[in-house]
Amino acid sequence: MMSEVLILVLSFVILLAIGVPVAWSIGISCVLTILASIDTLAAFTTVSQRMATGLDSFSLLAIPLFILAGQIMNQGGIANRLIAFAKALMGALPGGLIYVNVVAAMLFGAIAGSAVAATSAMGGILGPAMEKEGYSKQFGAAVNITASTTGLVIPPSNVLIVYSLASGGVSIASLFLAGYLPGILMGLALMLVAAVWIKKKKYPAGEPANLRNIAVTFLHALPSLLLLVVVIGGIVSGIFTATEASGIAVLYCLILSFINRELKLSDLHGVFLSSAGTTAIVMLLIATSMSMSWVMSYENIPQAVSDALLSLSDNIFVILLIINLLLLFVGTFMDMTPAVLIFTPIFLPVVTALGVDPVHFGIIMVMNLCVGLCSPPVGSVLFIGVSVAKTSIQKVIKPLMPLYVAMFIVLLLVTFIPEISLWLPQLFD
Repeated sequence: MMSEVLILVLSFVILLAIGVPVAWSIGISCVLTILASIDTLAAFTTVSQRMATGLDSFSLLAIPLFILAGQIMNQGGIANRLIAFAKALMGALPGGLIYVNVVAAMLFGAIAGSAVAATSAMGGILGPAMEKEGYSKQFGAAVNITASTTGLVIPPSNVLIVYSLASGGVSIASLFLAGYLPGILMGLALMLVAAVWIKKKKYPAGEPANLRNIAVTFLHALPSLLLLVVVIGGIVSGIFTATEASGIAVLYCLILSFINRELKLSDLHGVFLSSAGTTAIVMLLIATSMSMSWVMSYENIPQAVSDALLSLSDNIFVILLIINLLLLFVGTFMDMTPAVLIFTPIFLPVVTALGVDPVHFGIIMVMNLCVGLCSPPVGSVLFIGVSVAKTSIQKVIKPLMPLYVAMFIVLLLVTFIPEISLWLPQLFD
């Protein structure tokens, strides 16, 4: 088994190092590993079959539909309405635009279910406004990058759907409910760091809050915010499944965008094309990752890792800390979707054997990998954030450091206080 593990790990790392896309790196390393055990034709056939069967899941249909809903929101002016509402609420505070960025990113990221979409929208709209008012471009970009990941924890979240698949069927409704408090807590922690920075820079207060403006912007943003109520409420109450909810989300966003007159029929071609491109990338990642999960299972790698971890300690706190550190490392060079699909079958049996709730572990895993999205060398949200802000990674890393610390502290709180994740799901049981 040791030789197969070496082939799998070394081939994957080398392929990534020479610039091969992640999905292709996973697929090729799977084929090379399985070639050590079976004939060439059987190896290629087995890997391709596992890729096909890995996508044969009704639950996965929710992902392209939520991606489409997010694209429609991006084109339909929903981000502008959420930013206007956040600005009416928080704009009067010293350094108010920083808080606006966090709140708007949390709202838009949750509704769109995409950190990339939130980073692009918030950076494109708020970035120039912050620069005009004398804010540090680098700190503004750092806040935007980290705040945008909160939408991956606050539902509806495609990554939590992927975790449900990888874990063998953990309730999506429970995962969605479990994400609210950790996501909000992370947003508050980022705002706390921002508050310290704002006080240090002595930014003046903005214009006093106007109740009429708050009411007007809230009414404009309300139809967008109601999408969360419709989708999550429908899933939790059992009216429809997560997949059916994604279809309703698409229809809701289409109707809302046409009512707002910010989306025309002629725009739909671009929206569908962009959604199809994103879906193709995500689905290829899922297919190859499912194949790698099978290869690791075939070579008994999860069992070996489980035995190794449990031999180190049977203390749940020590094991969770080790897994967190491993996932933080993994997240720096692997995208979130394949990381969830590959490492869930490895780590989930270990933690469940020690009494950790699978729903709780799902939130730990997603929050952990959110840090990776903001970290070099592979962090997609980091690259998009600096690109939109027209700055460089080298300049953004320094202001990112205290925000990383805040994210890590929240991660530890969620890891070692399960009630933060499990209180809402238990409330609705």
